[in-house]
Amino acid sequence: MSDSQRFGRRAEDLVASCLESRGWHIVARNWRFHHKELDLVAQRDGIVAFVEVKARRPGAWAHPLESITTAKRRDLRVAAQGWIASRGRPGESYRFDAAVVVQSGRRISVEVIEDAWR
Repeated sequence: MSDSQRFGRRAEDLVASCLESRGWHIVARNWRFHHKELDLVAQRDGIVAFVEVKARRPGAWAHPLESITTAKRRDLRVAAQGWIASRGRPGESYRFDAAVVVQSGRRISVEVIEDAWR
């Protein structure tokens, strides 16, 4: 596993911990539907959040959210539809959240943007 992959995995772990501390239950990690992937699927109070995790280190040329393009959102929607078809339950609400992990020196910040897009 490359250093970049380890950093991405650590970012997902940090976001999962952050969500769990807010009362969310992580029901799936790196869930695949064909060639599409959902980083985290979290559930709380009848809401299922499909969470896209983006992480950047110092010197990155763009904000992490800029990498969630229209095409990426389309892929996430397809994967979410696959998840709902196979694991969804009547009465659940669904949304897309984005989580940003930014490292600045030794400091790492985590921000979760609820209902980031529709």
